[in-house]
Amino acid sequence: MDKANPFQATWSWKPFIACHLFALALLLLWLWEPARAAMNLFDFSLFSLLNQPLATNEIWRLTWAVASTRAFDLLVGVILLLLLIRGDWIFKAVQARAATFGFLCTALLLVVVRVLYAKLAHKLGWQHPSISTVAPDAVRLEHYFPQWDDTLLEVKDDSARSFPGDHASVLLIWALFLTLFARTALQWVVIWGLALLFMLPRLVAGAHWGQDDYIGGVQMALLALAWSCFTPFAATASAALVRWTDPLFRLAARIPLLNRLSVVAA
Repeated sequence: MDKANPFQATWSWKPFIACHLFALALLLLWLWEPARAAMNLFDFSLFSLLNQPLATNEIWRLTWAVASTRAFDLLVGVILLLLLIRGDWIFKAVQARAATFGFLCTALLLVVVRVLYAKLAHKLGWQHPSISTVAPDAVRLEHYFPQWDDTLLEVKDDSARSFPGDHASVLLIWALFLTLFARTALQWVVIWGLALLFMLPRLVAGAHWGQDDYIGGVQMALLALAWSCFTPFAATASAALVRWTDPLFRLAARIPLLNRLSVVAA
């Protein structure tokens, strides 16, 4: 394996098959009516626990309203990217560029999986509206902040088709991807702590049911991870992108401050 590339250009059959079997098991469990009924009951209880305090606490309501906007999603994306490209945290500094390209390729696969899954879910009638639209006592954040509509601060608290949870799938693929290379318990705690924290806004606001995330989101993340990191795809694609973009990074390395980033200096 190239020391500058953290991926192996081989098929890892056991984890590849395990990801698919786990995703299939989640789907079958979700389709089983008694299990679905239990999940619905759990999700309503979870939603009530997270959502009801919004009605009485103005600061709490404002906090989660901001966290449920596209602007906050952009901030989260920047945080996740900075942690990904930081050298000598999860990846060695020399591996930062290849690791970043590998993740971007994995995210691209996730988009493909998301599109195909959404089409299948629609065709088979698996879609459902957000829990905020069906829970009788839901506190709707958009009603408190209507002036934010049609801006980056528009509150995301409902959807006609909330399954599967695409927002959660992005956070989950980031967490699973980094977990593959994490070496310490502290790294795992930071990775999953951030992933779960950033998943909360959609659950608090009611844009997603819990099952949209722990069933649909997990399934999509597992499939994207399997086809990226447990096949030669991530290794091959990231190596090619490193070669093709090398001239650009050589230019970037001449720019003060920018050349201090591991992803550039590598």
